[in-house]
This record gives sequence, structure tokens and C-alpha cells, in this order.
Amino acid sequence: MKTIRNTIILLAAVAVLPFVSCKKYEEGPALSLRSKAARVANTWKIESYTVNGTDQTANIQALLPNYTETYDKDGNYSFAYTGNSGSGRWEFQNNDLEIKRNGVSNQSSETLIILKLKEKEFWYQIKDGSDTEEVHLVPAD
Repeated sequence: MKTIRNTIILLAAVAVLPFVSCKKYEEGPALSLRSKAARVANTWKIESYTVNGTDQTANIQALLPNYTETYDKDGNYSFAYTGNSGSGRWEFQNNDLEIKRNGVSNQSSETLIILKLKEKEFWYQIKDGSDTEEVHLVPAD
């Protein structure tokens, strides 16, 4: 009898789980089995780029051809585009709502406000004075 009751409780908990909000970032995901660091660890390319809500994707891709950002689980960060590259360190901050990138070579320090962090999507905002830049990244491969 105790086994049946425990099974019913477990099934009820599993049924309710999809409706419970585990969402940390505004755009998701609601639940992930991969750690945040594992989701960040990838080589990413720009899918879209806006400044103050205005699409600037074509402009940034012309300015930074073949641009990629690479993060690893150990906190190393690098960027590269045709003719230039740099590297530094990254770490979560502000209860994992932001990533702080600290420059080492050719990279200034900046704070990324995470909007979405999924295995195949990484969205963030950067505040640059009165401008808000929003970057949507997808895996480069």
C-alpha cells in the first residue's frame, strides 16, 4: 500500500513539473538538464543583432566578417573574425543572470545580460551608454 501511495505521489509530482516555473531568464528555458556553464560552452555566431530595437545584423556582419565567440566550461573566452581575434575570461555574476567578460588580449571588459540560454540559442544584451545592443547567437557549426 505504501508503494502505491509513493508511486502516485511521484507521478503527480512529474505531472505538475512542466507547469512549475523554473525559468531564470526572460526568454527561457523553463527547465534544462544541462548546467548553465555547459549551455554557454560552445562556439557561437551571430544570428541577429539590434541596437535600440533596430536591426543592424547586416551592418555588424559586414563590419565583423565571420565573427564567432567561443566560451569553455573553464571560464575561457575568445572571439575571432576575419583579420582579428582576442581572448579573455568569463564568469557568471548577479545570481547567474549576467556574464562578466574580462579582457586579456584585444578584449575590453563588459557585462552581458543573459536573455536566453539554451543549448542552441544564446541571447544577451549589452548596455553601451544610452544604447542597448541585443545579440542573438546560434552554434557556429
